[in-house]
Amino acid sequence: MKLGCVADDYTGATDLAGLLRRSGASVKLHFGLPNVPCDRSTDIEIIALKCRTEPVDKAVQDCSEAARWLLAGGAERLYWKYCSTFDSTPEGNIGPVAEALMAITGQTRALYCPGFPENGRSVFMGHLFVGDQLLNESSMKDHPLTPMRDANLARVLAPQVKDSVGIWSRVAQKSGDGMPDATHIIGDAVEFADLEFLITNTPPDVLLTGGSALAMPLPRLLNVGSSHSNPDPRPGPRALVLSGSCSQMTQQQVAHYIETNPSYQLHPETLNEATIQDCIQWLRSTEQNDTPLVYATASPDAVKAAQTVLGVAEAGAVVERAMALIARAAYEIGVRRFVVAGGETSGAVTQSLGVSEVIIGREICPGVPWVFNRSGKEVIGLALKSGNFGSPSFFSDALSLIGD
Repeated sequence: MKLGCVADDYTGATDLAGLLRRSGASVKLHFGLPNVPCDRSTDIEIIALKCRTEPVDKAVQDCSEAARWLLAGGAERLYWKYCSTFDSTPEGNIGPVAEALMAITGQTRALYCPGFPENGRSVFMGHLFVGDQLLNESSMKDHPLTPMRDANLARVLAPQVKDSVGIWSRVAQKSGDGMPDATHIIGDAVEFADLEFLITNTPPDVLLTGGSALAMPLPRLLNVGSSHSNPDPRPGPRALVLSGSCSQMTQQQVAHYIETNPSYQLHPETLNEATIQDCIQWLRSTEQNDTPLVYATASPDAVKAAQTVLGVAEAGAVVERAMALIARAAYEIGVRRFVVAGGETSGAVTQSLGVSEVIIGREICPGVPWVFNRSGKEVIGLALKSGNFGSPSFFSDALSLIGD
């Protein structure tokens, strides 16, 4: 194994896997910490965790265990992957996990770059932009779990870490200046060439951390990859779309899809065993050639109203639990293709289906590939989408790509 990656959620991990697969490198993705030693059969191994909003101590423990598993499996380099919008709680978990991984690897500094130019995420003078908006002016300011109210990444990171934070600005990079004299360094990147510069010019004593795009130059640096690719597996034709994300783009995707497909909306305030069973019964009543949508996607005002009634954590937890039960029921009636929107929802669905390891297929859009799990003779296909990724027609695009 050349590269071992720890990712803080399931959709982000599939995003990373899809981009690394472009190089031709063999990529294996694990959902949760594997319970057997690494078989050392692939160039790149990724462990997807659900630790973005966990308490700091739990996130550090989980990520540390994942890092040790990867290093024991022969990883020559570690990569800590988080969201391209740098979203985290005020206490972490981006900085504390980076410090823990530095302690494990013996690296003395860390580079942070969530830039993903292909998806409109850029970092300039240490500030994160989503398209042409500062992070705190984008829809991320209303994220139900990790609202981001500051685009200055150094200011966001500083309370999370023990040592100094500096910015390796694009101006300094172009002037030939080396990394600033700080332990934690924010790297500017507004185009792919900037990511290549950062990877090429970051010394090996620096832990690499960032969004999925920063990792893209690593296969070439580590001398892995080829042009060979195998055909994707073929799961059974019956499909279901599940959407728990409340991002602005997912709202557009849901609105686009329900125009021509059967749909069922879940409301957190009224979700209980009876309403979940009602949804499952509705799902069973749909035609086999239908591809229904079950969604809890709602506007920021509706999300806040649900959180007022239930609390922030419980509002998310009831939706995750419902989606998990619905996905399992769908599998039992023959669904083998799942398109899922939202990181927490993707984690809940994947766990409910018992999927612990996947191979990486073709990309639907930048950062979102189909992934496949074999369980005996059965194949499950999953398209796990981060909230703001994709175009308004993403759900249909995903299903069209995989074919009949």
